[in-house]
Amino acid sequence: MTNGPLQLTLREWRQHLLHPLTLTAQAGVTAVLALVGPFGTLLSLSLPERAAYWGLLVVAGYVVGYAISYALLRNSTDSFARIMRVCIAGVLTGIAMSTLVILLNAVVFGLRPTLPDLPISVGTTVAISMIVMAVIDLFNRHLSVAPTPPPARDEVPPLLDRLPFDKRGALVALSVEDHYVRVRTTNGEDMLLMRLADAIREVGTTPGTQVHRSHWAAFDQIAKVTKHNDRATLTMKTGLDVPVSRSNLPKLKEAGLLP
Repeated sequence: MTNGPLQLTLREWRQHLLHPLTLTAQAGVTAVLALVGPFGTLLSLSLPERAAYWGLLVVAGYVVGYAISYALLRNSTDSFARIMRVCIAGVLTGIAMSTLVILLNAVVFGLRPTLPDLPISVGTTVAISMIVMAVIDLFNRHLSVAPTPPPARDEVPPLLDRLPFDKRGALVALSVEDHYVRVRTTNGEDMLLMRLADAIREVGTTPGTQVHRSHWAAFDQIAKVTKHNDRATLTMKTGLDVPVSRSNLPKLKEAGLLP
């Protein structure tokens, strides 16, 4: 199984974009726009056509906005830098969505914006996108699940001292990515320039084991074990999937995770 940075990022995106809450929210917004029919679509399109038109814009807008916000806002903690990144994310999303709206209107309605109208149209879309980016940022920072308190000081694994304070929590998994180790906790994740063997030595008393040449997993964070012939996959409580190689299956049996 390939677990490079790109594959792990795509997996995280897929889990978010296909989450039931995400799909429900998009369906709800699409339904409202299809019924209300803003910007003249109520008279020019039938209900199924409006549902398809607004559904495409809602899904495309969310995917583009999420991708840009993920790239720009994910690791930003400084307030001023975060505000600047929200603005940049809004501008980039607005430009992308303006292009899509122009192309879609040309196909559906045969409309092409005149040169004098173009700045107003793009400016409006950019302004809306900046507001949406700000709302997404506030939602991610203030309406997320409350972080797990870090362990007592005398039980803190040395590895956690290497992480930003807001990312410290119960260890979930360690994964090798090039020359780095991605450390995942119940409060987030961060990349450390070190070897996996050195990182494992710093997990302290955390119960767990190396399950693959590129992965370590904490036993108390495993939600499900799925066997695949001579290999297995650990599904962690955070939703992360960790591969288990054939040579490491006996470790799961010793831990009572496999019959």
